[in-house]
Amino acid sequence: MPNTVGRLIAESGLRDLSMHTELCCDAYLDLYNAGALTNRNSGLQRGKGIYGIAFGSAPLYDWIKENPSLHACPLEFVNSPEVIGAMDNIVSINSCISVDLYGQVCAESAGTRQISGTGGQLDFLTGAAMSKGGKAFLCLTSTHTDRNGTRHSNIVPTFMGDIVTSPRSQAYFMVTEYGAVNLVGRSTWERAERLISIAHPDYRESLIRAAEAQHIWRRSNK
Repeated sequence: MPNTVGRLIAESGLRDLSMHTELCCDAYLDLYNAGALTNRNSGLQRGKGIYGIAFGSAPLYDWIKENPSLHACPLEFVNSPEVIGAMDNIVSINSCISVDLYGQVCAESAGTRQISGTGGQLDFLTGAAMSKGGKAFLCLTSTHTDRNGTRHSNIVPTFMGDIVTSPRSQAYFMVTEYGAVNLVGRSTWERAERLISIAHPDYRESLIRAAEAQHIWRRSNK
């Protein structure tokens, strides 16, 4: 997901972006090569991009090696919500595995089978919320296909043992290939309605029925 989003931003024509990231990957090199990443407006160290970990291709490692415009810092600094929130216009973009109709977000497991660690998702959600002009995005594909070839919705009625990485009180913009919705300040039924609107069309009716059974569906006109 980071590399895909990075390429899209690199092709968007945006300029003078700054980097503050837990993971420096090839997306940032694409942004730099496109002239989009300058760190000119960095809120911490003018002209320097901040990162905690680097992982990617050989060209990425060549770029970061002894590069005075990049600064590798301890993760307790990079991921600090207070540090992130002190900068203006922070846009945090994280991926997740699934979200339920209440707005709870899982980025670590499929049911009770753990897939990943917690990472810095909640740190960047909190920091972006604290940032003046900040925005926090959580992105996922609307479906996944299991090993038997069966497709499932990644927007589900309610979690069944899935690890809650980010509570619903800190789920802000949710994004799938069918759009983006803002959950800030929304009631439970408004969250359900908005999340169903970005679910895969094949699953929207079943999600509505589930929301009705959970007494969180109030929309009068589908």
